[in-house]
Amino acid sequence: MAGRRVADAVVETLLGAGVRRIYGIAGDSLNGITEALRTRPEIAWVHTRHEEAAAFAAAAEAQLTGELAVCAGSCGPGNLHLINGLFDAQRSRAPVLALAAQVPSREIGSGYFQETRPERLFVDCSHYVEAVTGADQLYTALSVAIGTARSRQGVAVVVLPGDVALLPAPEGPTPSLPPLAPSRSVPPEPVLAAMADRLNRAGRVTILAGIGCAGARPQLLALAGRLQAPVVHALRGKEHVEADNPFDVGMTGLLGFASGYKAMGGADLLLMLGTDFPYRQFYPAGATVVQVDRLGEQIGRRTHVDLAVVGDVGATLDALLPRLAPHPDASFLESMRADYAKARAGLDELAREDAGGTLVHPQMAVRIANELAAPNAIFTCDVGTPTVWAARYLTLAGGRRLLGSFVHGSMANALPQAIGAQLALPDRQVVCLSGDGGLAMQLGELLTLGQHRLPVKILLFRNDALAFVNLEMEAAGFLPFATDLVNPDFARIAEAAGLLGLSVARPAEVRPAIARAFAHPGPALVELRVDRQELSMPPSLSWAEIKGFGIFLVKAVLSGRGDEVVDLAKVNLGR
Repeated sequence: MAGRRVADAVVETLLGAGVRRIYGIAGDSLNGITEALRTRPEIAWVHTRHEEAAAFAAAAEAQLTGELAVCAGSCGPGNLHLINGLFDAQRSRAPVLALAAQVPSREIGSGYFQETRPERLFVDCSHYVEAVTGADQLYTALSVAIGTARSRQGVAVVVLPGDVALLPAPEGPTPSLPPLAPSRSVPPEPVLAAMADRLNRAGRVTILAGIGCAGARPQLLALAGRLQAPVVHALRGKEHVEADNPFDVGMTGLLGFASGYKAMGGADLLLMLGTDFPYRQFYPAGATVVQVDRLGEQIGRRTHVDLAVVGDVGATLDALLPRLAPHPDASFLESMRADYAKARAGLDELAREDAGGTLVHPQMAVRIANELAAPNAIFTCDVGTPTVWAARYLTLAGGRRLLGSFVHGSMANALPQAIGAQLALPDRQVVCLSGDGGLAMQLGELLTLGQHRLPVKILLFRNDALAFVNLEMEAAGFLPFATDLVNPDFARIAEAAGLLGLSVARPAEVRPAIARAFAHPGPALVELRVDRQELSMPPSLSWAEIKGFGIFLVKAVLSGRGDEVVDLAKVNLGR
């Protein structure tokens, strides 16, 4: 092809690898790439308003499809903005390729305008970073980057100076990079035998199931039935484990239920399946622990482990189940199920539509959204209280999905992830649960929704505060400080950006507003004025946390902020 350049070769390689869009913001150092895309409409350029959003959107696409997704940033500040979203992709094990443009190659090392060293900057958030210094190197670097992102399920970065992108394309055929077929690893015979022996001899067994149980639901249910074992799920395991599971007893951890905490604490043997649940204080003391994970480096990171089993969860359980005798005693399981029913009823009571009050209770809003959303809806949630309500009130049956920044814990993730989800799966309903702090941080992405006419539905929980940070301060005995937010009228901003904007201040307005937004053919935002003092308490409070809340209450009264004590009391007494 006459006039074919390195940038054309990049685009052709990505097209051959199945890439259908690139998220980013144009800039002069990306001119070669964007010009190549202009003439190849098979790959769309998705113009976001911030490169961080581009990386989050690419990661969402990769997590939902399991396929390679791509984002790009121009030199210096442009690709620096990608880093936070790429950290989230790396820690979520999303196969993402980042194209990081660089200043002209002859200027590297001179302190040139916008010069940075991406090869160093991206090391901590990627499995592979390589700079392309000439046309002959391109195919090697690009092939290794794509292969690494796919095989290691994480981030790879190719650094491309703007002038190199405009060089004549390398000789030879464009690399063929078909998707990799997933492999399933099985533990060796002695490990399977030891695992079966421990489980057959155990009395009370509890299963802690995480995202590694994806695709292994039938085996998990068969195992729980064989062992008469309650199943506690980690947050990232929720969408694969919870729904229509007669053995499920809820979550544990900071977002979980008392029933999940009790099921782990009462076990003689804890069987961890595909989870790297991080909170050490929620693991049982004195129980035997068997951990199964395809990644050996994750075993034993959080708690002591008596038997380490490296293998794919589904394949391991397939090999294990014939070795297990049916457990004769279901009393522990039935006791934990009764505790779960009680905990679930208590949570549902807080979400009643007739619960009263003058402000909207966020639990109620999420429960209504859960009821009205499509059977295969995709939900995204910001960190903090939106994650709490999503974890407790969304039902993820029928292929529903839930995305959040569950490992990296970044603010402002939900809206960019919703953008990537809607573009990757345009026939699915996407519902974004945002806090006012998170949405304000990525407010420009409302313009992205309007520009691309993406029918994302945003439920905005407005409490004019960083509410979860408030709670953390109170738990530590501090008076909340520096968490107040002076907010605009978000519904009017949404309207100005081309969305349907609705504002809800009273509980009776919630259901009609959400129903209207869900029925709207384009993007929509429902601003919910929610109760700022709504507590999201963990299932077990340490003495230090109890003491901290007591100190906060005393300080609040002494400082003249006794109204906060009254509000907290109302919440704790069920309003």
